Amino acid sequence: MKKLKLYSLAWPIFVETALFMLLGFIDVYILSRYDDLAASSVNTANQAVSIVTIVFAVISSASAVMISQYLGAKKEQSASRIAALSITLHLIFGVIISVMFLIFNRPILIFIGAENKILDFACQYLSIVGGVIFLQALMTSMSVIIRNHGMTKVSMFVTVGMNFLNTVLDIILVPKMGVAGVAIATSISRVIGTIVLAVVLFKRVEKLSIFKLIKPFPVNDLKDIFKIGVPSAFETFLYNLSQLVITSIVLNFLSDNELITKTYVQNITMFFYIFALSIGQASQIITGHLVGAGEYDKAYRQGLRSYSYAFIISAAACAIGIILRYQLIGIFTGNAEVIEFGANILLLNAFLEAGRTTNLIIIACLRGSGDVYFPTACAVFSNWTLSVGGSYLLAVVCGMGIYGLWIALAADECFRGILMLLRWKSGKWRNKSIVKHSET
Repeated sequence: MKKLKLYSLAWPIFVETALFMLLGFIDVYILSRYDDLAASSVNTANQAVSIVTIVFAVISSASAVMISQYLGAKKEQSASRIAALSITLHLIFGVIISVMFLIFNRPILIFIGAENKILDFACQYLSIVGGVIFLQALMTSMSVIIRNHGMTKVSMFVTVGMNFLNTVLDIILVPKMGVAGVAIATSISRVIGTIVLAVVLFKRVEKLSIFKLIKPFPVNDLKDIFKIGVPSAFETFLYNLSQLVITSIVLNFLSDNELITKTYVQNITMFFYIFALSIGQASQIITGHLVGAGEYDKAYRQGLRSYSYAFIISAAACAIGIILRYQLIGIFTGNAEVIEFGANILLLNAFLEAGRTTNLIIIACLRGSGDVYFPTACAVFSNWTLSVGGSYLLAVVCGMGIYGLWIALAADECFRGILMLLRWKSGKWRNKSIVKHSET
């Protein structure tokens, strides 16, 4: 395989991620013209999706690491076997979760804390989007395989098409159907995206015959997937669960305007950290290949270089956001209180992004090397002590509202970021190769 370069991998991931986030941004924007609470309900429903679909993260995070390390070690058949196993597991669990959302969408949302109009809107959305969540599972699996073969442009082009289709359908359906229209538009675009990715995967990357490689069933591979995937996914699970608890705090203790502000600010700030997210995903692929090939020094230098690039770009994005903060919030609403809340939060958010950028890059590199337990241990402490505990203490007990919420979130990101940098520089990740463990 040709040498992988950060820029050639990262820019298609950036475009894809930006457009994928834009899908949600467009949904919220169009719904904000329809009803502010309808826009917030989609955000609330997606919190439930994030927490329940953690099983996808178990499989995809592990398969990404294993495929990249096997390819780096020039063990192509092993990489194909993991690809087949990943697709199979994603489909099985995807169908199970789809059924669960179809049957239990209302109890799940009530458990989160949604009620009244937000609950009704969120149920409409979750019953439709959640009912076809297996498509998201398949797309996740196939994108991981294609990306780790260095073909990041493919999923980018697929996302471009999905974005265009979703926007057109939103414009047509939302005025007539509201939240249900957004859900239908999202689901149809995922159907098309899944079909296109499948065609590309089995024509240009793998063959359908790869499924023969999981007969007899590769029990040792499954063990390795859970060995690397569970800690990685548990970290994501803790983060999403903490966000779920924080959403409950917002729903139960803060005002509707503060809830609306949180929704709009999160839809704006996701465009601040997509630079770091895309560089991190590219760095994980490169780190996996280098560690699989035994080139640890190159992996170390690449990680620090990636971090410096991401930090500079994210800082510039935050600066632009601060300058245009009133205009950005004004895109969504004319509510003066929401605009003032949002503009002030965008100032505080600069500290949060500094920590988040560090975590996105360094944790991605640690995962690429196979070092997944340390980030998870840090998440256990930091997410629940600083993020959740701090949110309740500052926002509710101290009466600081949404400002206290953001201070707590920033403290969590910055604290973990420092720990991740120290871990990477210590070099303790060098003996965590998954390929080495699975081949012995």
